[in-house]
Amino acid sequence: MKKIITTPNAPAPIGPYNQATLSGNTLFTSGQIAIDPKTGELFKGSISEETKLVMTNLKAVVEAAGMTMEHIVKTSIFISDMENFGAINAVYGEYFDEATAPARETVEVANLPKYVNVEISCIAVK
Repeated sequence: MKKIITTPNAPAPIGPYNQATLSGNTLFTSGQIAIDPKTGELFKGSISEETKLVMTNLKAVVEAAGMTMEHIVKTSIFISDMENFGAINAVYGEYFDEATAPARETVEVANLPKYVNVEISCIAVK
């Protein structure tokens, strides 16, 4: 059985999906982008600031499921320009201990929702 996870501390879905689903002890999050959850507005700023808001939103969803960032076992990062990888990776690294960081892939894509620069999702296990 699955449980729907929602929090006002992350952007509301903009389509027919939820912020996350919990199945047993495993959490599957939807991709998070740089939308301010308080205003619903798309963030405009540097790639580092955009990534920080994405990670803050992701963390809020994970915490709404009663987990921490340490429970994340896998992330998927989608970026619009591989030239931004270094800046994105630097901010991403602030949220994990390198020795226990999750598995991940980083993929450059042609476009992302609302034409953002970065989208990140994760799988977490408690």
